[in-house]
Amino acid sequence: MSVTNEPIFVTGHLNPDTDSIAAAMGYAWLLRQRDGVNSIASRVGAVNPQTAFLLKKLELDPPLLLSDASPRFESVMRSLDTVSPDSPLSDAWALTTRTGGIAPIITEDGYPYGMIDGVSLFNFFRKIIGPRLDMSDHRIADIMSAPCKDAADTNVPKFVFGAHIRDSLNKILREEHNDFFIVDESGHYKGICHQRDVLNPPRLKIVMVDHNEPRQSIASLDEAELLEILDHHRLGNPYTHAPIKVTVDTVGSTSTLVSELTSDAGLSMPSQIAGMLLGGLLADTLILTSPTTTQRDRTAAERLARWAFVGNGPLKGYDIQKYGMEVLSAGAGLANRDPHDVVSTDIKSYESNGFKFAVAQAEVTDLMQLAEHREKLQQALNELAKARVLDFAILLVTDVVRGSSRVFVSEPTPPVMAELPFPPLPDGTRDAPGVVSRKKQLLPAILGLIE
Repeated sequence: MSVTNEPIFVTGHLNPDTDSIAAAMGYAWLLRQRDGVNSIASRVGAVNPQTAFLLKKLELDPPLLLSDASPRFESVMRSLDTVSPDSPLSDAWALTTRTGGIAPIITEDGYPYGMIDGVSLFNFFRKIIGPRLDMSDHRIADIMSAPCKDAADTNVPKFVFGAHIRDSLNKILREEHNDFFIVDESGHYKGICHQRDVLNPPRLKIVMVDHNEPRQSIASLDEAELLEILDHHRLGNPYTHAPIKVTVDTVGSTSTLVSELTSDAGLSMPSQIAGMLLGGLLADTLILTSPTTTQRDRTAAERLARWAFVGNGPLKGYDIQKYGMEVLSAGAGLANRDPHDVVSTDIKSYESNGFKFAVAQAEVTDLMQLAEHREKLQQALNELAKARVLDFAILLVTDVVRGSSRVFVSEPTPPVMAELPFPPLPDGTRDAPGVVSRKKQLLPAILGLIE
């Protein structure tokens, strides 16, 4: 990755879990330290309760919320100096020599009045002097003392600072103007943009962590410049315009991969970032007990613990088991959560063999909780499948203490899902003893049926 001052956004997947947030924060830190790039940790959605608990405990701010990658007008704006409508035209003339031929005319209360450029000046001179220069008795000095408002083009289009360029492309292409005003939401002047820049805006530079499928990624990924993928899931990677670096490895968490790359670079992480990554690793591997856990995850956990559990850090006195239990407990439980939140917070969407479906996962410390919440969870799952126009949706409720799960399938249930290898129970759910991993245990069973 080349050294640049342009921001590079390191972002996890939609509905981010703790590993996704931790990997984005950790890898952004590593890219700054190792490669000297302006990397920024970002997220595509709200943090879940478990992640919020860790951020507060470690005294860290959540990553930047980046809802989509589509360029906005702010990316092509230049904050040019201005003159007032009543200023002499000589002031605008002087300004154009410094701005490349443009003088924004702005009122005292900050609103665009108009713009002076070569065309507006020519039209003004033609109006004052007339068609015959040899017949005019006007002196340049007199003309240049006229107020700027007399020579301003007041029909210059305005676009809002944070608006998507793509939404205004048709209007821009129909315009005869080459320069436009950029304003804030209330219409106040922010700057100027050129048509040529709007038609070829800079693409956001993106590094994807903890996912590689476009359906799970930031919106308008195709309008960004994808630089790299760092992940531990199945391949479903997006189309790219140029070769990129891709690391998709068989470990239990992306946090493991970040810790390995940090160690390979001979670096040691700050205790807070290490604590965040360790939390992501322990959450994804259920404190190293999930079937996705590898020896590399165990080694990474020891490494991160060595960096995180230092004497002057917020995790002083912890060990891996104690910290892991706190992490899992912070994300478990149904009592204080809205059923719609339960089925949509940790959810991933998939497409395979003509089926569109989603698989959500929620964690509890005891499956006995389901008796009280089962009907509302089923209803919320049905509504989610209908709202997202899915063929079906599945909720995996996992007991993180006993290592077992229950499976909910949205209704009406597709016939193919009747063959799921988990025995149905009288309450309508399916028993999945020993199943704790959506990626390694549940998803392969679903794909085996529909493919």
